[in-house]
Amino acid sequence: MLNIVIFGAPGSGKGTQSERVAEKYGLNHISTGDVLRAEIKKGTELGKTAQQFIDFGQLIPDELMIDILSDVLDGLKDSRGVIFDGFPRTIKQAEELKEMLNMRGQEVTIMLDLDVPEEELIERLVNRGKKSGRADDNEETIRKRLDVYHQKTCPLIDWYKKNGKYEHIEGSGDLVKITDEICEVIEKKK
Repeated sequence: MLNIVIFGAPGSGKGTQSERVAEKYGLNHISTGDVLRAEIKKGTELGKTAQQFIDFGQLIPDELMIDILSDVLDGLKDSRGVIFDGFPRTIKQAEELKEMLNMRGQEVTIMLDLDVPEEELIERLVNRGKKSGRADDNEETIRKRLDVYHQKTCPLIDWYKKNGKYEHIEGSGDLVKITDEICEVIEKKK
């Protein structure tokens, strides 16, 4: 099994690179946002519980997110592996993901850190907001999101380094070149 955590700040290209790598290696792409929306739409018990937190403007608790991801993983048949996009976001979530995979005789193969300079991230997200009309893609909100990322999510870099899973990826420049660098790293880890 090839289980990949794709990591990076908002606007670093996680979703785009996840789709490209998933297609190349025949992996399942698990985006936590997509998973939550699907559970809610299907009306599952987990989805109903998640909706209650969302309705009150609260974050989904780690335990609930792990339960939802466990159900998704258990539903994958003949999977070659998974790309986790948007999860984990904290060390606690990384520890729970590790435990969840261990219970299935699996582990995270690699954590890919898409590193993009902050000013480029802001430019990418502002441009995305202009194209998509996303209200949260304005400079003030983006800077707040990046502050949260640096405070709460960046500690995962050291955690994955200590676990021997971390790989730095230069996330600026040509899309194909970035994908090629990711694939080179994956080939060494397979």
